[in-house]
Amino acid sequence: MASFIVEGGHRLRGSITPAGAKNEALQVLCAVLLTSEEVTIHNLPDILDVNNLIDLLQSMGVEVKREGRSCTFCADRLDSDYLMSSDFRARCNRLRGSVMLIGPLLARMGQVMYAKPGGDKIGRRRLDTHFQGLLSLGASYNYNTALQAYTFTAPSEGASHSCNTLRGTYMLLDEASVTGTANIIMAAVTAQGVTTIYNAACEPYIQQLCRMLNRMGAQINGVGSNLLTIHGVEQLGGTVHTLLPDMIEVGSFIGMAAITQSELTIKNVSIPNLGIIPDTFRRLGICLQQQGDDLYIPPQEHYQIDSFMDGSILHLADAPWPGLTPDLLSVLLVVATQAKGSVLIHQKMFESRLFFVDKLIDMGAQIILCDPHRAVVIGHDHQIRLRPNNMTSPDIRAGIAMLIAAMAADGTSRIDHIDQIDRGYEQIEKRLNLLGADIKRIP
Repeated sequence: MASFIVEGGHRLRGSITPAGAKNEALQVLCAVLLTSEEVTIHNLPDILDVNNLIDLLQSMGVEVKREGRSCTFCADRLDSDYLMSSDFRARCNRLRGSVMLIGPLLARMGQVMYAKPGGDKIGRRRLDTHFQGLLSLGASYNYNTALQAYTFTAPSEGASHSCNTLRGTYMLLDEASVTGTANIIMAAVTAQGVTTIYNAACEPYIQQLCRMLNRMGAQINGVGSNLLTIHGVEQLGGTVHTLLPDMIEVGSFIGMAAITQSELTIKNVSIPNLGIIPDTFRRLGICLQQQGDDLYIPPQEHYQIDSFMDGSILHLADAPWPGLTPDLLSVLLVVATQAKGSVLIHQKMFESRLFFVDKLIDMGAQIILCDPHRAVVIGHDHQIRLRPNNMTSPDIRAGIAMLIAAMAADGTSRIDHIDQIDRGYEQIEKRLNLLGADIKRIP
């Protein structure tokens, strides 16, 4: 596996444009299975998770034509034999986003056999919301112990069992799961009757999925809220869709600029879809200036963490949209190590996501890991530089946080297992080196 050799202490200067949103891409790529007509998606990021899902779609029988950052898909002839194969299950097992294949395949084929998905090692990631939603639509499932796979089957109508159909219903989700909401939406758009989803996730990427499906002929009301009403239609058609810029890349670039005391312009960020991300960085004392649809970060020698209005320590915690995305907490934590002041970082969703802070402590950061979910960071105010370190990336977000720390360190660091970073960040070292960073990729 490849590694990064990072020489810290280099200030960045210039402009950078975020790639298309990874999390949105994984949703809309699965949605192409809902129609036999052509679907074109623009602004696709060239990253491992997206490329692996596109390769999987091709193996399933989807015709794919790729030109630069655009891709046209035609799923008119799916290979039902491959969908029951061990290779299909094995490849799903290596890709977390493949879980969103269940809903569209169940709606389109009436049955799907699926292995437990892979992805980041950040703690327990249950699938109850997905499964309960599909069961509410009338599907049944069983678990094959020998194959370690789930089989989902839509209800059959008539004695011939020739027509499998899901049925609309009311459901209250036990959590506002983004991927769970996406899966249920894709299963429900062609279900009979009306489906009502309460406590639905309403992230911009879910909104994008709903708008794409509506252009394909779906009838989804309440887009942007946590209450969705879906009137099932008989079939969907083709469409053209453009991905939003990746909000996690935007936040990562803000963090890099701040901790390296750099001057950076982040282009075309789609500010209305960033939610509270800019203001969260401002609470750490980072100056952000909006220039049209760009964000400008001026060089700052110091940035001071806010406290709450009663004088108590600032507390940053993840929450469902429009709250703070959990994918940026690792970046915020690293940035805080060189701020003036203290902050409590509370990662509510995943119990293993903060374990990478041990490596930051080895670098000289002042962090108290209170429990698997909470860490207190006491900032150095750039008075003490982080020390270089040898690290291994356990997941995408910890990996980028380690890279940011290495860029701020006084010396040369090594980060192994960087394929984790490649899963979510397109050619990151090439793009940052153009801005003045010194990052080398080695086999």
